[in-house]
This record gives sequence, C-alpha cells and structure tokens, in this order.
Amino acid sequence: MPNNHIRTRFAPSPTGYMHVGNLRTALYTYLMAKHDDGTFILRIEDTDQGRYVEGAVDVIYNTLRETGLLWDEGPDIGGPVGPYVQSERMGMFKQYAEQLVAEGKAYYCFCTEERLEALHAEQRAHGEMTHYDGCCRDLPREEVEKRLAAGEPYVIRQKIPREGVTGFDDMVYGHIEVNNSEMDDQILIKTDGMPTYNFANVVDDHLMGITHVIRGSEYLSSTPKYNLLYQAFGWNIPNYIHCPPVMKDAQNKLSKRNGDASYQDLVAKGYLTEAILNYICLLGWSPKGEYAEREIFSLADLVKIWTPDGISKSPAIFDPLKLRAINAEYIRRLSPEEFLAKAEPWIDSAVHTPINKKLLCANLQPRCEVLGEIPEQLDFFDSMPEYDVSLYANKKQKTTPESAKEALEALLPVLSDEALDFNDRDAVFDACKAKAEELGKKNGWLLYPLGIALSGKQRTPGGGTDLACMMGRETVLGRVKAAIEKLNG
Repeated sequence: MPNNHIRTRFAPSPTGYMHVGNLRTALYTYLMAKHDDGTFILRIEDTDQGRYVEGAVDVIYNTLRETGLLWDEGPDIGGPVGPYVQSERMGMFKQYAEQLVAEGKAYYCFCTEERLEALHAEQRAHGEMTHYDGCCRDLPREEVEKRLAAGEPYVIRQKIPREGVTGFDDMVYGHIEVNNSEMDDQILIKTDGMPTYNFANVVDDHLMGITHVIRGSEYLSSTPKYNLLYQAFGWNIPNYIHCPPVMKDAQNKLSKRNGDASYQDLVAKGYLTEAILNYICLLGWSPKGEYAEREIFSLADLVKIWTPDGISKSPAIFDPLKLRAINAEYIRRLSPEEFLAKAEPWIDSAVHTPINKKLLCANLQPRCEVLGEIPEQLDFFDSMPEYDVSLYANKKQKTTPESAKEALEALLPVLSDEALDFNDRDAVFDACKAKAEELGKKNGWLLYPLGIALSGKQRTPGGGTDLACMMGRETVLGRVKAAIEKLNG
C-alpha cells in the first residue's frame, strides 16, 4: 500500500444500537478517508462476548448503509487484509506478544488473581492508585521456563519503561506527554491466550495499514501505551484524531446504557437520515472559511470540505432543538413527491379513510419539523372528535357560535352543488369566497367555522376549504350537517 494513501477504520463493538457518538466517529472516519480518495474500512470488534448483543452486527451494517457511509473493505465484502471480524483473527496475536517477550519488551506474569487483589487492596489502603508492582518483570529465564513447563497459568505483560516520558501528537489536542512511571505494565495476552482489546487494536491497525486512527478522547490516556507497542515492534505510528465526547448536558455523557437517543431512535421519531448525519457532523466540528456560516451540508458536501482541524477540544452538547431545526430545513427542501413518499407511512398509521394525501402533504410540508409528529395532527380524519361549541368563537375572525351556525347554513348549499369539483381546491375556495362576498362578510368569518365543523380543532393541517377537499363531498356534508345540529343545541 502506498505511504501517501489514507486508510481509516471504523471498529465498533456489536453491543446494541448505534448511539450518536459512535455514528459521529464513523462519519469522521469516513470523511477523513474520502476527502483524499482514501480507503474506509469496517472492522467488527466482537471479542467482548459478555456485552455481545444478538443482531447488533446487522444494526451496524444497516445504519452505515442507510447513512451512506459505505465501506471499501469489511467483513461482508472482504479485502486484502482480512478477516475483518476480530474474533476470527484470534490465532495471530500471541505470536506477536511472544516476539516482544523474546526481545525483552514484554514478560510472562504468573501472579494469581488472589495476589493481585491483595496487592490492590493494600495500595488502596495507603491511598495509592492501584497498579501492578512488577513482581514477575525480572524473573530469571530459568525460572520462567520451569514455570511454563509446569503448566502454570500466566499472562503476558508489556514492559513499560520506568523512567522518562512517552509523548504523542494528536491532531485535535496537540502534543501530549505522560511520565512512564505513571503507566502500568498492561496485559497483552490473558490467561486464556486471548489478546486484550488494547493489544489486538494495535496489531490489527498495523496489519490493516491504518494511517489515521479516529476515536473518542477517552482513549487519550491509553495512547502512550499504544505508541510504546508501535515503537517496540518498529512499526509506523498512525496519525491520531481524538474527538471530544457528546454530552447530554454539562455533566452527563450521552450513553446507550442510560437510554439516550440512538440513530435508530431518532429515525423512529421521524427525523430524516440526512438531517441526523448533518447535525451529528456539527456536534464538535465546524466548517472553515467560506462555509463557516453554513449549517446545511449533504454528505458529498462534507467529503469535499472536511478538515480535521475543525474538530473542537470542548465536549459537544446534544441540542434537540438544533437537530429539529436542521430536520425542518431538510423537510422544506424536499420536492412534493419526496415529502409525500416519506410522510405517507406516518399518514397511513393515523388515517384509514380515503383522503387527498397530495393536498394534505402540500399543507403539512411547510409546517412539519419532524415526521413523527404528523399522526397526532390527523386524528380527526377517521372520526369526528367531541368538541365544545365555544371553539367557534374567534375574536380575530369575528365569529361566535351563533355566527358559525349562520355561516355553515350558508355554506351547505354551496358545498352540496354537484357541479363543484372537490378535487379542484381553487374552485372550492372561489365558490366559498363568492358566498362570503354575497353575504358581505370576510372569508375568515365563513371559513373558520368550516374548519371547526370538519375537525373539531382550532389547529389543523390546512384551512376549511383545504380540509373539505382532503375529505371529499360526502364526509364534508355529513360533518357540516352534524355541526349545524350541534349548534342548534
């Protein structure tokens, strides 16, 4: 692989839904690769079987496909550096750890769980940080070989230098240094022969040629140990991009475990995939230059303008109102046909009688911010709700229940005219407008009561004549007659 070719990887664990922070990492990883025509790799890290959730791998696949974050190499499509599922790579890690042991950069540790628990208890009692004390670090070679031959259980630990500092450069946080004396001799291979997450991660990233590692800032503290491993093997160190956390508020991180919104939750509430992706990108990242004031970006736009120096060091607060505003803008930009296609399932969940969906959507689209809020606005189409005649009173329209009765009685013959085409919205409005002029009244005086008579609500997706055209003549006449009867008391 050429040295100048960017290779990034998204390496989720199949532990449930795709939460917002995880999807943001996937997006940034994708953008980092695609901005420079690089390679975006999907790797499934499934070695933590205790947290494995059935079906979660499909959630990962489906979410990335829905959002357009399509991978170039991965478990389902293969590639030159597979397998791309970590549990299928288990056989290769121990040899790398044993290579470090042979070179004096790692060692066999035979300490039992009981000894380690006692050690840590003593350290806590003295107010110290718990850490391994290096008991097996310098065992004579003969003793190590004897204990291995006896079948004594062991782990392999990384031999961290006890003096000096280990530093690294991060594209967000700058240069960071850690005193080696503050780092533990971390376990590389567990007693069952399986690698730890930290060790497998480094080996896999190297073998897959990863040039840019993008992950959450919680991994900053582990990165010096990663770098010492890269240096011990003589491998190239990748570029690091650590992203600040996504927060629910100033104190609490967004968390799947706390039930905070996942991508799937947001889609289920009626947010558009494109809007979610757009908003998530802006959670902790800002565009530069001529794009600094813009907020609406397609995925293609983001690929074009992406620069990692736009990532903030500060935690990002998840703002539902901001997401809502961006979603509303995406809805407004849909063509009428696109909006109808997206809104139709929500309409069908609430309305089971024939209505003019095209006209309904023409009224809904300018007012709609989240698709999931459509059904609650349509509950009157199937059956007329109970309502109080006081709804007919409106100061602005100068209406009262008494004037509403007069208006509806005047409208009844207009709406009953067989020549009036209820599929022609303008014709219905013009006929009602002509009646208002004949009576010497304003349009609102006549049509506000019609809206109440048809819906039993003050707020509806469309005015009286539009509702009439959505419902059709038969339903309209039935409801107007029922309203007049109700007003007669």
